[in-house]
Amino acid sequence: PQILIYHTHASEYFSDSDANNPDTLITGVGERLAGLLRERYGFNVIHDTTLFPYQQAYSQGLNRLTQILEENPSIEVVIDLHRDAAEGNHYVTEVDGKQTAQIMFFNGVSRSTDGPIDYLENPYVSENLAFSFQLKMAADALYPGLTRRNYLRSYRYNLHMRPKSVLIEVGAETNSLEEE
Repeated sequence: PQILIYHTHASEYFSDSDANNPDTLITGVGERLAGLLRERYGFNVIHDTTLFPYQQAYSQGLNRLTQILEENPSIEVVIDLHRDAAEGNHYVTEVDGKQTAQIMFFNGVSRSTDGPIDYLENPYVSENLAFSFQLKMAADALYPGLTRRNYLRSYRYNLHMRPKSVLIEVGAETNSLEEE
């Protein structure tokens, strides 16, 4: 496998999700993405849908991520697929005549305004930033308006495991599954 898609928060939902049907949650969006990457582009993709307790999601997610990467050292790209918290916003644009949820590339830079956060080492900050900016530039060229701004936060969000790791926020809880 070349690509891993997983979900730190696998229970994230949309405006019309059915909590009892994982196909209508972010994991369903992840499966759609995995299918596109496999069928349209020929990539070998692992899609992991493990559900972690919300308050321990990053620590337990790191354990699962470590296991998957140890078992599959050929993985080059790691995607942690989420949906954003809308705070009253509806993140949507039109793509090919269809209402489509906007995406945002989220980057953990392992540093605060005081400098590096030593206990959150990430040797791949530069590579991950470059990767997310390249993804944004490509998406903007193909589908203007599809992406929102790239977002930077202090922590690392398990983006320290590979040099092409990215956390992607797809729409928000205000978006419909169809838009996703």
